[in-house]
Amino acid sequence: MRLEGRPKASRVPNLTPLIDIVFLLLVFFMLTSHFVREQALGIELPESSSGASLEPAPPVEVAVDQYGVVRMDDRVLAPEELVAVLRQALQQRTDKVVRVRGDRAAALGAAVNVLDAAQEAGAEAVDLVTLER
Repeated sequence: MRLEGRPKASRVPNLTPLIDIVFLLLVFFMLTSHFVREQALGIELPESSSGASLEPAPPVEVAVDQYGVVRMDDRVLAPEELVAVLRQALQQRTDKVVRVRGDRAAALGAAVNVLDAAQEAGAEAVDLVTLER
């Protein structure tokens, strides 16, 4: 008499731990590898007299002191001339970003006036400069 047992299930190894280890190794090697710099390759770039400089221009900065006086490029600006001066400064730039350096004791209204003037002058972004704690 022949007994029929259960059909044997084919054993498939669990590949999940293996895949986890492979990804961990991949991340490890990506983080610890050194990328080849252009100078290390010995490439000599050609010279050109018509190329543009890649050095960034100094940012457009507006300062507001503790008394609410607005300055730009060491020049005191009246509220009514701020928009025109900012518009002229931003026309010559490609990044259209204004940095506002406000004294901690300055009135909020003075800083808001500068933000409004920057927006009206066509600034795409306004950065508020602070110190790290």
